[in-house]
Amino acid sequence: MNGLDWAVLIAYFGVMVAIGVWSHKRVDNVSDFFTAGGKMPWWLSGISHHMSGYSAVMFTGYAGIAYTYGVTSFITWSFPIALGIAIGAKLFAPRINRLRSRLHVASPLEYLKNRYNLKTQQALAWSGMLLKIVDVGAKWAAIATLLSVFTGVSLNQGILITGVITAIYCTIGGLWADALTELGQFIIQLLAGVAMFVAVVAKLGPYGGFFGVWDEPELDGHAKPLVGPYGTVFLLAFLFIKLFEYNGGMLNQAQRYMATANAREATRSARLSAVLWLVWPLVLFFPMWMSPLLVDAKKPDGSDSYALMTEQLLPHGLLGLVIVGFFSHTMAMCSSDANAIAAVFTRDVAPVLSKRARAWTDHAGLIAARLTTVVFLALSMAVATQVNSPAFKDIITVVIKWVAGLMGPIAIPMMLGLLRPFRRSGPTAALTSWALGLLTFWLVNYPIHWNVDGGVPLQYQVSIPLAVSLILYIAIGYFKPEDTPERDALIERINTDDDDSASAVLPTQQEPTEPKTVG
Repeated sequence: MNGLDWAVLIAYFGVMVAIGVWSHKRVDNVSDFFTAGGKMPWWLSGISHHMSGYSAVMFTGYAGIAYTYGVTSFITWSFPIALGIAIGAKLFAPRINRLRSRLHVASPLEYLKNRYNLKTQQALAWSGMLLKIVDVGAKWAAIATLLSVFTGVSLNQGILITGVITAIYCTIGGLWADALTELGQFIIQLLAGVAMFVAVVAKLGPYGGFFGVWDEPELDGHAKPLVGPYGTVFLLAFLFIKLFEYNGGMLNQAQRYMATANAREATRSARLSAVLWLVWPLVLFFPMWMSPLLVDAKKPDGSDSYALMTEQLLPHGLLGLVIVGFFSHTMAMCSSDANAIAAVFTRDVAPVLSKRARAWTDHAGLIAARLTTVVFLALSMAVATQVNSPAFKDIITVVIKWVAGLMGPIAIPMMLGLLRPFRRSGPTAALTSWALGLLTFWLVNYPIHWNVDGGVPLQYQVSIPLAVSLILYIAIGYFKPEDTPERDALIERINTDDDDSASAVLPTQQEPTEPKTVG
C-alpha cells in the first residue's frame, strides 16, 4: 500500500464514523436502537440483510476453498444461502416481523419466554451469545489476516483497529447506523468486486480466455460442483443450516426483518437479499477460481491467495478500494452481530439477572444497550487473538465446523417455534433438542474417531448435530405435546396476516402480549 491506498482506507473509516454520528439523532429509545422502530425501508433492510451475512472470511477461508476446489465454493456456500433465504421469505420473514409489530419485542428471543418458558429462553440466549462471540472472533481474525498481508501490521493490531472503528459507529447509531453503513459498504464492494473481476478477466487471454481457461491443468476439477469434503451430504446439511441461520437463527438477520414496517415489507426484503446472494457471489468468486493460474498461495489452505492476487493485479488506489471492500464485509457482519447480542442481553438476560434491569427507563436501557455492544465487541476481539490456536485450528474451521455445527441446536427451537405445525413442541422438546444437539456436536468432533485420519468427516460434523436436534424437537412434540391455549394464541397471532398493515401503522393500539416485555 502507498499513500493513495491509505487515503482511501482512512476516508472509508471516517465516513463510517460520520454515518454513526448522524444516525445517533434517529435513536431515541431501545426500539430504535435494536429494530429501527420498524421504520426501515424494505430495500435498505434487504441490502443490510445481505451485507450482514458474510465477512472477510469470504476472502480468506472461502478463497482458500475456491483456490483448492473451484466452483464448489459457490455451490456449497452462497447457493444454499440464497435458496434458504428465498424459502424463508414466506416461511419466516413475515412471522419474525410480527414479533415486533404485534408482540412489541425488540429482541428475536424475547418471545421465547411465552412460547416455551423462561429456562428455554435463557438457555438459547446464553448459548447464542457465546457462539456469536466465537463467530465474530473468527471474522476479526480474517480481516486482520488480510490487513497483515497488505500493511505488515500484526494480527492483534489489525484486530484492534477494525474493532475500535466498528465499536464507535455501531454503538452510537444502533441498527440505523448498521444499515446505513452497510448501504455504503455495498456500493464500495460493488465497485471493488467489479474492478477485481475485470482485472482477472483481462489476464485470461493467454489461458484461452473466459471459457477456454477451464481446460488448464492448474484448474483440473475446479469446474466440478461437489468435490473433496464438500459432497452431497454437506450440501444438504448446509442448506438446512442456512435456512435457519440466515432467516434469524443467528439473530442479526432476524433484526432486519423486524425493522421493516410490516410482514409484506419483510418478505420483499428477504427476496432482495436472496437475489443478491444468488448473483453477486459469482462476481466475487470468479477471480478466486482463477487464482491458481495467477498466484502461488503461501499458506497451505490457500487462504492468502485472494490477497496476493489483489496485490499483483490492481494499481494503487484500486488496491485501497478492494481492501476497503474487505473491511466493509467484516464490519457489516460484526456490527450487526454486536447489535443483535446487545438486544438479547439487555432484553432477555439482564432482566433475569437484576431487578434493577427490569425497571430500566428508555434512557437507562439505551445506555445498557450501548455498553453491552462495547463489551461484546471486546470479548470477540479477545477470542480473535486465539483463532489460530490448537483449540480452533484456523478461521474456516471456526466458521464451518463450530458455527455451522452448533447453530442448528440453538436455532431449531427458535425458528420452528414460530410455525403452526410445531405448536405441540413445548419446553421439553426445545430444551432436550438443544442440549442433546450440543452434546452430539461435542461427541462427533472430539471423542469419536470414525476414520483412519482421526476424525469424523466434515459433512457429518455439521449435519449430525442438526439432524439430532430436529428429530428430537419433532418427536418429543408428538409424543409429549405441551401446547396450551396461551401458546396456541401466541402462535396464531404471528401466523395470521389479515391485519399486517394495521399493526404496522398503529402499533401502539395493539394490545401487548402478557406478561409485558421488560424495558
